[in-house]
Amino acid sequence: MPNLKEKIDQLPPEYQKEVNDFIEFLLEKKVKKDLKKPDFKWAGALRDLRNKYSSVDLQHKILELRSQIK
Repeated sequence: MPNLKEKIDQLPPEYQKEVNDFIEFLLEKKVKKDLKKPDFKWAGALRDLRNKYSSVDLQHKILELRSQIK
């Protein structure tokens, strides 16, 4: 079974150009998808804990967790 390059090589030049254009389109589409803006759906998810922990408490906990990773 021929691989993709072999199949493309069998096409006439005008079709090879179309294949190339389509590949470029797919690559641009992938880059745009990778650069998508964050949606922040998580914002406010821990609202019920805001009175339980201060930002300083959270900073200390983060430092503690990071030190365990190393």
